[in-house]
Amino acid sequence: MQTIITNATVHTGTEVLQNQSVIIENGRISTSDHRRVAFHSDAKTIDLAGKHISAGFVDTHINGGEKFYFTQHANEETIEDIYESSLKLGTTHVLPTLITSPLENILKGIEATRSFLEKNPNSGVLGMHLEGPFLNLAKRGAHLARYIKKPTNSELEEIIKYGKGIIKLMTIAAENFTPEQIDMLLESGIKISLGHSNATYKQAKQAYNQGITLCTHLYNAMTQMGHREPGVVGATFDSPEVYAPIILDGFHCDYAAARIAYKIKQDKLFLISDALFVGEKVKQFQWEEFDAYLENGQYRNSEGNLAGAAISMADCVKNAVEKVGISLEEAIKMATIRPAKALGIDTEIGQIAEGFPAKFVVFDENLTNFTPLIL
Repeated sequence: MQTIITNATVHTGTEVLQNQSVIIENGRISTSDHRRVAFHSDAKTIDLAGKHISAGFVDTHINGGEKFYFTQHANEETIEDIYESSLKLGTTHVLPTLITSPLENILKGIEATRSFLEKNPNSGVLGMHLEGPFLNLAKRGAHLARYIKKPTNSELEEIIKYGKGIIKLMTIAAENFTPEQIDMLLESGIKISLGHSNATYKQAKQAYNQGITLCTHLYNAMTQMGHREPGVVGATFDSPEVYAPIILDGFHCDYAAARIAYKIKQDKLFLISDALFVGEKVKQFQWEEFDAYLENGQYRNSEGNLAGAAISMADCVKNAVEKVGISLEEAIKMATIRPAKALGIDTEIGQIAEGFPAKFVVFDENLTNFTPLIL
C-alpha cells in the first residue's frame, strides 16, 4: 500500500523543503521527491497543507512514562509505558534509562529490554541507557548514595556480557575508571557518556581523547567551567567532536547558558527530556530513599535537588525556539538527526530520506500541537 503525504513543509534532517510530497511504501520512506516515483491508483493521500513534518523525535534519556519509573519497575510494562507516553507527544524513538541501583536490578532491566525488543521489533525502543552506578559520589544529584560505587573488572565484564546489543549508552564518571576499564567498555560497542562526574578539565579531556564522545546532561552533575579550572563543562566546550545533550526546561540550566552552549557546540548540541515521568500526571514519587515532588513544572527531592525533568521532547523543541532563540530548522535537527548521530545510528533513524522508517511528527508553525504519524 502506498501512502502519499502532500503539501507539507518537510524537515528532512539536512534541509527544509516547502510544499513537498513524501511517499511511503511498506512502512518505509520510498522518496521525499514526488517526481521520482509513480503514484499508485489506490494510493492513500494525507494532505498536510500548512503543517510541518519531520522524523519523529529521538529521546536518549528518559526515566519513566505516565505511570511507571524504569529503575523502580525494571520490566516490560514500564518500557511500554515510556514508549507509548512519549509517542503521544511526537517522540517515536526512546532509550529507557535505568539509573544507579543494585547489579541485580540492572540485569533485570537488561533482560526486560531484550524481551520487549524481541516481542516488538518494530517499536521505537532503541535499547537501554544505563546511568550509573559507577558515578562520582560528589556529583550524584538525586542518585542514591548507597548504590554508587567504583567499577571492578568483574562487574564491568558482567554488564558487558548481559548488556551486549541492549545497552546502547552508559553514563560513567570516567575519573573513577582506569584507562583499561574505559577501553573495555568502548571495545564492547557501548557508547560511553561522561556524567555525574567530578573530573578536572585534564581528566575529562583525557577521557574524551580516549574515545568517549558524549557528556550527560550538559551543565548538570559535573564540574563547572572556571577561569582557572575549566572542569568537565570546559573540556566539553573545548572538544569539538564531543556531543552534548541539554535539558531545556529552564530549571536544569538557564536559557542564557543554553544559548552560550549552542554558540560553542553548534551541531554537537542536542535535546533530551531526562523526564522522571511524562505528562506531569505523577505528582509525587518514592522509590527507597529516592523521592520526588512535582511543583511549578519541576521534580525535586526532599534534599532540594532536581530529580529529573517534567518536560517532553516537544517542549524542548518549543523552548529551544522561543526561549533560546534557535531557529526551528536547527531545533528540529537537535531532536532528530543529532541524537541519532550521537548514538551512531543516523543511517537508521532521524531523517526523512529514502529507506528510513515512516515514523514522523507533525506540528504547526506555532509549535502548539505535536502529533505522531506512523505509517
